[in-house]
Amino acid sequence: MSILPNAKFQIGQVVRHRLFSFRGVIFDVDPVFNNTEEWWNSIPAEARPRKDQPFYHLLAENEDTEYVAYVSEQNLLVDDNAEPVRHPQVGEYFVGFDRDHNCYQLKPRRAH
Repeated sequence: MSILPNAKFQIGQVVRHRLFSFRGVIFDVDPVFNNTEEWWNSIPAEARPRKDQPFYHLLAENEDTEYVAYVSEQNLLVDDNAEPVRHPQVGEYFVGFDRDHNCYQLKPRRAH
């Protein structure tokens, strides 16, 4: 079940980018674009995604490195690798990787 009714993907799900060679686990979702105009304008106009769709925060990785990515829904696909993500921050957000469903379980939040 998605955290947003119109979101195709959910927190904890492992996904990959449709165009670029990276994958990652979703740790947050924005219902529409919620980044800076500078970031938006850095994308070539012909490749710029629509702003009126969910955008996902990923703990991402490629062959060389790990980083945080911000990706539009239209540019994500389900990753069928069934391998955990090696990003060093995974343990801050998630516990237990489920290979059968290719997703992580979100850590319970603690109230203060």
